[in-house]
Amino acid sequence: MRDIGKLLFFSGLLLAAAGLLIWKDRRLGMIGRLPGDLSVQRPGFSFYFPVTTCIVISIILTLLMWLLRR
Repeated sequence: MRDIGKLLFFSGLLLAAAGLLIWKDRRLGMIGRLPGDLSVQRPGFSFYFPVTTCIVISIILTLLMWLLRR
């Protein structure tokens, strides 16, 4: 059980560091604006759903977890 706690702790730190990096660096800010992300803007209404970004993050996390399990 201690190993799961360590994994969650370090994963959280890594995620927070990545978020800070993306938030502060304008060049990395395009991660949330990939082609294929849905964006609808109408008068008085806007909707944004990052479909492609979710898929890319899912693939990266899957590969990372696969490497950590080996």
